[in-house]
This record gives sequence, structure tokens and C-alpha cells, in this order.
Amino acid sequence: MIHWQRFLGLFAVCLFLTVSCGQGLQNSPNNSGNSGNLSGENRITLGTTAKLRTIDPADAYDLTAGYLLNNLGDPLYRYNEQGEIIPQLATELPKISADGLTYTIPLRQGVIFHDRTPFNASAMVFSLRRFMENQGQPSFLLSDVVKSITATGEYELTITLKQPFAAFTALLTFAGTCAVSPTYYKIGPGQFKPDTFIGTGRYQLANYGTDSLKLDIFPEYWGEKPLNQGVDIQRLSNSVNLYNAFTTGAVDIAYEVLDPNQIKSLETQAEKQGWQVISTEGNSVTYWMINNRQAPLNNPEIRRILASLVDRKLLIERVSQGQAEPLYSLIPSTFPVYQPVFEKFNQGDSLVKAQDWLKQAGYSQAKPLQIEVWYPSSSPVRNAVATALKAIAQQKLAGLLELQIQSVEFTTYTANLDKGIYQTVLYTWIPDFLDPDNFTHPFLSCVQGSPDKGCENGASQSQGSFYYSDRANELINQQRQERNPQKRDRLFTEIQELVAEDIPYIPLFQNKDYAFAQKNITGVNLNPAQIFPLWQIQKNKN
Repeated sequence: MIHWQRFLGLFAVCLFLTVSCGQGLQNSPNNSGNSGNLSGENRITLGTTAKLRTIDPADAYDLTAGYLLNNLGDPLYRYNEQGEIIPQLATELPKISADGLTYTIPLRQGVIFHDRTPFNASAMVFSLRRFMENQGQPSFLLSDVVKSITATGEYELTITLKQPFAAFTALLTFAGTCAVSPTYYKIGPGQFKPDTFIGTGRYQLANYGTDSLKLDIFPEYWGEKPLNQGVDIQRLSNSVNLYNAFTTGAVDIAYEVLDPNQIKSLETQAEKQGWQVISTEGNSVTYWMINNRQAPLNNPEIRRILASLVDRKLLIERVSQGQAEPLYSLIPSTFPVYQPVFEKFNQGDSLVKAQDWLKQAGYSQAKPLQIEVWYPSSSPVRNAVATALKAIAQQKLAGLLELQIQSVEFTTYTANLDKGIYQTVLYTWIPDFLDPDNFTHPFLSCVQGSPDKGCENGASQSQGSFYYSDRANELINQQRQERNPQKRDRLFTEIQELVAEDIPYIPLFQNKDYAFAQKNITGVNLNPAQIFPLWQIQKNKN
């Protein structure tokens, strides 16, 4: 998966996307007839600094669009609070053929879109075909694995895969695969509607403005209704404005993005002010990408030295004031299959051996090994991480290794990532769906390449590491097709061990997710299995 939109700020998950703003939805089908625009004391105001490039599910590929689409639309499946996949527009889990290629899915009846178009299997086929054929940024999630989608009944969907994929049901929880109205949207490359949305969800988009979004209740929603009367999202220009808006009571909830000092300040004042602090160990993870193809990092010994110098606890203390957890694998510890395989680099005399190797290789304080660490210039937090890594390297390797901090404008950064320009890069990954596959396949898989040339076409090239391993490709393909959970877990264990041996990436942190709510607000839920369910939030009178 090419997640260049997802290189988000550390710990706070900052988004650096271009804003694509509309002029409101005065002519949108959402505003025809009974709009469900219920004004009242129980409307929720949410403040955020997160940017929003598009809300078209066939092209949206960032955290903010994801949680909005989960509130405005319905995919076939979703996660409950226990992290279990449950039906949404489907009525039960798929019936899977013996060869693992065919998924038969019964669909919910009595559902209508926001423009009153009826929902059925044909509408779902349209929505999924549009997701693939309009060629938006996340389109490959389905097009890489799906062979065909057909309506085999008025309320029955049949999906045939190119090859078995054990995580396919989990993939169908991705917000962008939600149903959209075939009356309003069109299929065709680039046929997007970035500032409107017509789906089947609890809320309908009443206004998309440059500095605010208005979500009104859809009165004809088929399922559980929101506990509030709508949500107004205030889009603030920076974290200082968000902090001030919350502390003065101008917004009910602050979510995305406060810096670590502001989070600490709100936590300190919370008891006195009656504010609620909602935090959870999320599934967003921060990695240090290593370009395996570029000298001198094509030398595995140097990659091991970089892995040895990372003091995660010290790094977290210096940068985020404890608002993250150390991570020792590409796969987060929220998954049972997690193996802390990178702990071995922080044990014994690894740093002494690293210094000895560097001296023998001809490096000294006067002539240190120089490694570049790149990050987007719009990320002050990532600058702090790079600065902390530089100081740790200077201290622990006695000046034999110099990390050179480099920044670049975000769009240039993402455009050049797959060209091999950067030696190392700091970025954060937020999964498309909750399966270990989404923390391994996008980083390690390579369609074309060799151990000598590296990855020439594939996911690892897109991520900038250019990692190539026949064994990694074999293990990834096996786990994708393995339907026995125990056997699949063993494959993930071997994948993690291989990553710690080859070191194409160095895991750093597992980021915590934070939201703050005023004392009269209830129902704010940051369960990592869900994406911020706004419908559970309500405002109490007292």
C-alpha cells in the first residue's frame, strides 16, 4: 500500500495534506427535503487542526477523512468495542468458499441513501467498483486482491478474489469501502466529489466549508440513532488556537492535534477544571525507515548500529513527555502476535561493539560516519525526534556517528520517497484495517527486484526502504493465504524475526491517542478498534 498521505506527525498524528475546500452544499441532495438539521442544546462542537484533502471515499486516504466517513457512511463490516468484526451493511459474516476465493455476503434490507436512493446489492457493487475503477489513492486496497464483484441477488453480494487473502473481511471495514449513492456519483478515473458526501450513515454532511463542517442527523437511518443532535467541526489553524478554544469552552471536544506540552498542560489542569482526558494505546506506530539500497546503509552492520543506538524510553521522555509506548516490532503490541524482536539491540555490550566496529572501519570523532535523517518541514514534532536521535547518537557512540537532520516541504518529500533520494526517514503509520498484514505487507512486499538491486517495483520501494527479500515475499504470501489462525501467527513471528535480522525499518513508538472533553460531555470513545464514533457523544444539561 502506498501510504504517502499517512506520513503523520509523531504522537499527535499531525496531518500535512493540502486542504480541498468547497463552498458549502447549498445545492447538495443532502439539503433537499427533510434534511434532519436539528438545532438544539445537544449539538456537539469538536475542535481540530487536522487538514482534510477530500471526503470522497474513493480517494480519501487519511485519518480525518476515515473517522468522518465512518460517521457519515456504512461499510459492509465494522469493529465493535471488543475489536471483533461485526456486520454493518452486511447482515452476517461472509460465507467463504473452500478455496478461499469466493465471499458471499447477505445485505441489509430497508436501507436508503441520504438522497433517498434505495440501497441494494447493485448499489454496493457500484460503490466497490467505483472505489477501484476511479483510481483514487486507496484504490489498490481492493484492486490488488479483487477479481470480480457481482450482485447474485437483490440483497446478496458475491466477491471473487484473485488469490486467497486471510484478512479480506478485515479489509472490508475500511471506511472508503462504504456504500455511496449510485444516483449521485459516477464511475470513471478521476470522477471524484471532494467536498460532498451521499451515503447511508447516521449523519449527513450539511456543510463543508473552509473552516468548519456541519454534520446533521439523518432521520431515516436504518440503525442506532446518534445520542446528540448533530456535530459541528471547527477547523482551527494551529494547536495554540485549538488549546485556547478548548480551555475557554469554545469547543466541547479537542481532538487532533495538540503538541505534547499542551497535552501535558491539559492533563495537569483536568481535575481542577473538571475536564475529561480520554487516551488509549492506539495502533498508529512510528518507524525509522532505512534505505537498504543506498550506501553506506546497504551494509547490514551499519543498520545494526542504528538499531542499537535507539533508546526508546529516553526518546519518548525527551520528545513526548511519556505520551507513547516503546515499540520493538513493526507489528504493534495490541496484536497477540507481537514479538519484541528489536529488544536484543539494547542488551549486553552492543554499543561497545558498535564503537569498536566504527573505529575499525576508519571512523573517528574528526571523521564520523554521517547519516541523514529526513522529515517534512511542516512537522516540528518530528524535528524534535530527529534532534533527540542526533543527541543520543552523539552521546552513546562517542561522536563516531553523526546524524544529519534534513527537512523538506511535504509534497516534495512524498513525491521523492520512492526515488531513493533519502537515506533515512521518520514517519508514522496508521493502519487501513486491523490485521498484522497491514503492518507487514505494505513495508516488506516487493513485486520486482533482487537482493543486489533492491526493490524495483513494489510496496517497499514506495515506502523508501527498497527492501528486497525472497523469504519475506514468500512469508507474506503464505500468511495472506493461510486460513488457520495458529499457522498464520507462526508466519508473522517469522516475519518479525526476519525484519530484526535485515533491519529495513527500526520501530520506535506506539503512539497514544488523545482527546479532551468538557465536563458536561459523555460518550467520547477512542477505542483503537473503532474510529471515533461521534454518535455516542452527548451533552448533559448539568
